Amino acid sequence: MTRLRLFDLPLDVITLDQTLDRLGEWIYRTPRAPHTVVTLNPEFIVQSRTQPDFVTVINQADLVTADGVGIVYAARQLAGTEVPRAPGMDIVRGLMERHGRDLRVFFLGAKPGVAETAAKNAADQYGIQVAGVHHGYFGPEEDQRVAELIRDSGAHLLLTGMGAGRQEIFNQYWRQVLNTPVMIGCGGVIDVLGGTAQLAPEWTRRMGVEFIWRIASDRRRWNRAPKLLQFVRLVQAQKRKQKA
Repeated sequence: MTRLRLFDLPLDVITLDQTLDRLGEWIYRTPRAPHTVVTLNPEFIVQSRTQPDFVTVINQADLVTADGVGIVYAARQLAGTEVPRAPGMDIVRGLMERHGRDLRVFFLGAKPGVAETAAKNAADQYGIQVAGVHHGYFGPEEDQRVAELIRDSGAHLLLTGMGAGRQEIFNQYWRQVLNTPVMIGCGGVIDVLGGTAQLAPEWTRRMGVEFIWRIASDRRRWNRAPKLLQFVRLVQAQKRKQKA
């Protein structure tokens, strides 16, 4: 597997199927060992410019996949490399489809009640075992309690949906306590599974422009548009710097 560097952050050149193969190996490896997964998107890169802790945990991740088409664009412009996408939603669904009832999943994140609904829907649709659920509305003073709860659940897979930065930092900082084979910062995946957010239409996902659809269809996301513009400017500025 090739690992690129974009804006001082790692990016693994790995397909969705290869990602699912690798995570499947980690899930059932004996003895258990914790692994963190980051699904890199343009907002992460913009946010990391002002959050050194976020940069650190991304660099420490065991696997960093290209979540958004913006990352594919950046890799092409800055590294001259075509990077396949492995979005968080596709990774989560792929693992559940592949492993079904053999997979124990802990759902961490979203508003109170949403994780419970997401867990029930996932169990009904994919047959997975629900290792546990917990909402994402708690402060750092409760991190250890929640980490120990997840550890004691015996989960194979932890879905952490607490917002960019917070979810990755939680997974990495508490990884030894969590001792969960695969931990993914999955953003809005729990909301989608719980029915409180809509999955982008398939045609937008095939074209890699689902983020435009999400922003246009949800006023709560309009404040994210400036970050995408900032990302494009960062890429252009870095490309000019490399040519100089």
